[in-house]
Amino acid sequence: MNKPAVVFLGFVVAIGAVSAGGAWYTGKQLEPVLQTAIQNANKELQTSMAGVDGTLALELVSLDRGVFSSTAHYRLKGQGSVFGEDNPNPELLFVDHIEHGPLPFSRLVTLKWLPVMATSHYELEKNPTTEKWFAASKDVSPLKGVANIGYSRSVSGNIELLPLEFKDDSSSVSFSGANLDFDSSAEGQKVKADGFMNSLKVAAVDANGAPFEAELAGLTVASNLEKSTFGFYTGQNTVELTDTKVTFGPQKAVLTLKGFEQKDSTQAKDNNLAGRVDYKIDEIGYQGKPVGSAAMAVSMKNVDIPAMLVLTKLYQDKMQPVQAAAAAGQPVPELQLTEAEQTLAEANVNQVLAAKPQLAVENLSLKTTHGESKFNLVVDLAKPTSMELPPVELGKQMVALLDANLTLSKPMISDVAALQAQVGGVTDSKAIEQQSQMAAEMVSSMAVGTQMATLVGTDVVSKLHYANDEVTFNGQKMTVEQFISFVMSKVGAVSGAQ
Repeated sequence: MNKPAVVFLGFVVAIGAVSAGGAWYTGKQLEPVLQTAIQNANKELQTSMAGVDGTLALELVSLDRGVFSSTAHYRLKGQGSVFGEDNPNPELLFVDHIEHGPLPFSRLVTLKWLPVMATSHYELEKNPTTEKWFAASKDVSPLKGVANIGYSRSVSGNIELLPLEFKDDSSSVSFSGANLDFDSSAEGQKVKADGFMNSLKVAAVDANGAPFEAELAGLTVASNLEKSTFGFYTGQNTVELTDTKVTFGPQKAVLTLKGFEQKDSTQAKDNNLAGRVDYKIDEIGYQGKPVGSAAMAVSMKNVDIPAMLVLTKLYQDKMQPVQAAAAAGQPVPELQLTEAEQTLAEANVNQVLAAKPQLAVENLSLKTTHGESKFNLVVDLAKPTSMELPPVELGKQMVALLDANLTLSKPMISDVAALQAQVGGVTDSKAIEQQSQMAAEMVSSMAVGTQMATLVGTDVVSKLHYANDEVTFNGQKMTVEQFISFVMSKVGAVSGAQ
């Protein structure tokens, strides 16, 4: 045997020896690793199910351990009205074929030679809960995946949902399948995920016999998250959807959306939480006719995390019996706080307000062919001297600043009115133009005539600013009491005219 062959053979033998020794070690250490992972998963499940009448719990049913591989069976059990009357106690069964490290065969053949503790190949098993799901996937496991467990307890892999086809007398589902890649550090402290779905079509008939259809195409998701010291995740999420088509109602109205995008981000610093979410739709269509594009951005900052967690838990605890009663068709119990709960709520509301939180609608807009309308709002809150103050005085102290701006474009109103006329069956172009112009002028005249807005060019504009006990409304300064009286008089006048 020549020297290169001897060297190569020695290399193969060395790898085999290391792999066999590591596999034996991994097999001995596997069960405590799995039990720790299940405990962590159950903590996350408990958190995610808070506030609903239901529970989810994962358990290790069995583990058949071998030298080079093991087989585990898991059960995910659900209980509670949240799962519906037809299946109040669902169970999902999973089988997991685990290759022991450090060099599992499936990784060797794909030239992935980085040592891992184990590689898991899992899939959903058929049982009474999932038999219809299996039927829709032609009796092949509809959910499967791979997870590589590193020696640092990091986990990476993917989850695959297989294509589905389902149809009965009143509904149908056609699903292209989906794939999600993920990468998690030890105990899920940092998580990244990227997923894609090509298409989903759902058709159904409601109780009144009206058809409903939804078609989604080109869904992508991406997340980059880190667990905060408070136990919840912060970071960035992105959802994009190329095309959406919804058909609804007796007349089979069709709404289409193209280029939908949602981006959200959250940050926690000390005890304060800040966050922002942006939405945009590139094209909106209705009944085959273009409407325009839309966008919205909402943000918050200076939110006291410990106080919000207390208030959230209190709300969830109070809502759980309400949801259970509603699901069971029973009378909904009245929401009541005990004296201790009332004290707890007031203390934490004060703590939230003391942090001076800000809530904002940074942008809400609709753009059509000839114009764009916009709205934005900023509200800064503060802690009042007492919650027992009269309503007006309480509001003045609780709202440190309010700034709102509304711009209604008359050409945009005309575009929307023209579309409404066309959808309503009007075909004469002159009649459509006349109706659209009348609609724009009516909105403008009513807003300006009641002094609720001013006309700037072709825009109907309304501006409201409040700070330091003073209101500035469309350029006029007044007290809070005068502003309330002004608005009430205008509302009364409009109601009387109608």
